[in-house]
Amino acid sequence: MFRTALRNVFAHKARLLMTVLAVMLGVAFVSGTLVFTNTVSDAYQKSSAKGFDQVDVAIQPESAADDDAEDPVLTQALLDKAAQVPGAERAVGVVDGFTGLADKDGKLVGSGFQSRGGNYWGDDDPRYPLADGSAPKGADQVAIDAETAKRTGYKVGDTVRLSVDGPVLEPVISGIFTTDDGNVSAGGSLALFDTATAQKLFDKGATFDEIDVKAAAGTSQNELRAALDKVVPEDVGSTTTGKELADEQAKWIAQSMSSMRTALLVFAGIALFVGTFIIANTFTMLVAQRTKELALLRAVGATRRQVTRSVLVEAFVVGTVAAVVGLVVGIGIGAGMRSLVGSFGNTVPDGPLVISPGTVVSALLVGILITMLAAWLPGRRAAKIPPVAAMNSLHAKATTKSLVLRNTLGALFSGAGTAVILYATTMDADDAQAPMGLGAVLLVIGVFILTPLLSRPLIAAAAPVLRAFGVSGKLARQNSVRNPRRTAATASALMIGLTLITGMTVMAGSLQTAIDKMASSALKADYVVSMANGYSLSPDVEKKLTGADGVTAVSPLRNASVHIDGDYDNLTGVNGRAIGSLTDLPVTDGTYKVGGTSVVVDEDTAKSYHWKAGSHFEVTYDDGEKADLTVSGVYQGNEMVRGIMMDNATLTPHTKDPYDMQVMVKMSGGASDAAKDRLEKALGDNPVLQVQDKQDISNGIAQMFTLMLNMLYGLLAMAVLVAVLGVINTLAMSVFERSQEIGMLRAIGLDRRGIKRMVRLESLVISLFGGVLGIGLGVFFGWAVGRLIGTKIDTYELILPWGRMGIFLLMAAAVGILAALWPARRAARLNMLSAIKAE
Repeated sequence: MFRTALRNVFAHKARLLMTVLAVMLGVAFVSGTLVFTNTVSDAYQKSSAKGFDQVDVAIQPESAADDDAEDPVLTQALLDKAAQVPGAERAVGVVDGFTGLADKDGKLVGSGFQSRGGNYWGDDDPRYPLADGSAPKGADQVAIDAETAKRTGYKVGDTVRLSVDGPVLEPVISGIFTTDDGNVSAGGSLALFDTATAQKLFDKGATFDEIDVKAAAGTSQNELRAALDKVVPEDVGSTTTGKELADEQAKWIAQSMSSMRTALLVFAGIALFVGTFIIANTFTMLVAQRTKELALLRAVGATRRQVTRSVLVEAFVVGTVAAVVGLVVGIGIGAGMRSLVGSFGNTVPDGPLVISPGTVVSALLVGILITMLAAWLPGRRAAKIPPVAAMNSLHAKATTKSLVLRNTLGALFSGAGTAVILYATTMDADDAQAPMGLGAVLLVIGVFILTPLLSRPLIAAAAPVLRAFGVSGKLARQNSVRNPRRTAATASALMIGLTLITGMTVMAGSLQTAIDKMASSALKADYVVSMANGYSLSPDVEKKLTGADGVTAVSPLRNASVHIDGDYDNLTGVNGRAIGSLTDLPVTDGTYKVGGTSVVVDEDTAKSYHWKAGSHFEVTYDDGEKADLTVSGVYQGNEMVRGIMMDNATLTPHTKDPYDMQVMVKMSGGASDAAKDRLEKALGDNPVLQVQDKQDISNGIAQMFTLMLNMLYGLLAMAVLVAVLGVINTLAMSVFERSQEIGMLRAIGLDRRGIKRMVRLESLVISLFGGVLGIGLGVFFGWAVGRLIGTKIDTYELILPWGRMGIFLLMAAAVGILAALWPARRAARLNMLSAIKAE
């Protein structure tokens, strides 16, 4: 039986080609993902470990045990002690903080949170080897990393604009250094000042964020740590070896890459799942064409198990070939993805391509097991056909019992999936994710099982259009429904890809519209000023804006921690006189009055505390003082404005370090380019401050959604490509299967053009059938997930992107037309006499 199976594989090489390609693409995606993530993770880990070469032991400050006490600090005296312990070669004080660096166009370099600053230790800091220039000295000099210099075009002697949570500074670049800092590798920036300047800019006094100690030759990290533990008070700092820091960083990097790897593997799984339809279809058709051959084997003594095993051996050979080729292609994909990341401006540290044994084993197992699993059912079905029945009929039709069982199972799965999804829409969004996912899986499986039943009425709906193509159109419709299971498997592959694409498009479009509505309805302010990195603003920003030309109203959103009913909560300080002209929040109870001890609260907060207009409650401020506040009104909050709002004149005196998350501004002439320029100039053209109008806010969020959606489109294109291969495969094998029939059609007068048209129309109908099912399911899933989003965002409503859905349907049609090109040409070129004589 093994030799028989191998002979069948070599005899049907062309017909198995598309199956090999489908499995190969899925395996390539899996292995490429593993190679890419392993390579990037390994490169970052090695780069990170190299960054700890100058750190054998790090002294880090302890957090204060009492919440009201100040955190301990690392002083110069402790640094001097650390440098003098036995086994220490030197000790370096580290100062660190946010530093926003502007490029030559005045735009922030990096992505905000990756823009860092620190101190250069002495004249020759071993952590940062100088590539050009000299160490920074004084407040008017700075050193920048080589990657930032390369991206911006800065060189030694240039003046650069930067900000460290304050006014804009314009120091001269004294030097350019190299670094293994992971933030720099990821596209951020690093600016270094001399130690005294850094301590002053980052408000550290004469203290350090960390003390790094280098061991002398012959001293191990653990020996140095033991010596340092004797001079570092337990309530001041703790010691950690450089190896422990490197291991911790490596673990964090691995966890960070894990989420990316999981996301990419999900899409690889989708492509493989779609590929199973092609495999099952191929082996179903091959087994059907060899029914007499298998029956003869049964007649001469082969058992059912041997017949099934022979089919599985064929699948094993096909899966092995596909897996090996897929692994090789995947290695190329992994290398290409790494280069692609670099082309987008994200620098990946240098390092070798990592091809782990796990990657090789995973690729081979995935390819072989998926192929054998998909081929098992056709093989089992073939083995169950009685030899006499198989000898008499080339194609054994499905029994009524099997069809009833299939339709019953499909109805049960579909009903259960729909019920679970509808139930999930009534749950809290945080708890509904698992039920929603389960319902989606059950519904997709149910629709797939029911697809043969659905194919007849839906394809019949295309009959009026097909009649316009005469005999070719009629034959195409009949061929499409001749074998509903085959049509279903072919269409389902395309259905799954379009379901995901449509669902994501519906959700993204609806969410973007909701955010646009939120911004336009909640804000009357013309501009919102915030930090580009998401950090807090200095109260000085409000003061500068208040006196700016054309500004009519200003209010910060100032955060302050308080105790309410013994628990921590936050108050949002606002300008009580101006907030009404800057926001438009519907009041559901009381009046929108903020001033003195009168506050307004959003509905969710009021509900959690059982408050209403006129309610009184006691707060304990950050300075320990207590006050009795009155709820003057309850408003409808949203993601942009919510919480307990009170007047800053009352709140700020009780706040030790006031900070604002953003500042809202209203201009006399409304929003305009000129008004925005005036505000930016009033803020000193600070690169870390962003001035956004309502459209800028919406566009910023839309850009995030668009980027995410385009990435998903690119990943799902793999599944659609596999579906195209499925259509080609089905049509090609169908043409081979119907060679005699096509020869007869040619003999009675249907010309080659008519044969081509027949095959193309059949492909078009099957593809559109899958497209309609996919778009329908996608809209349903988009609606269901939207119901959950609506519980979090009041302005959310379902928006159907009719234009894009029309494009998706046209894409399905294009898939059908393109997939039919080769099979249609092959059918038209068949020799009619040879085809008529074919078995």
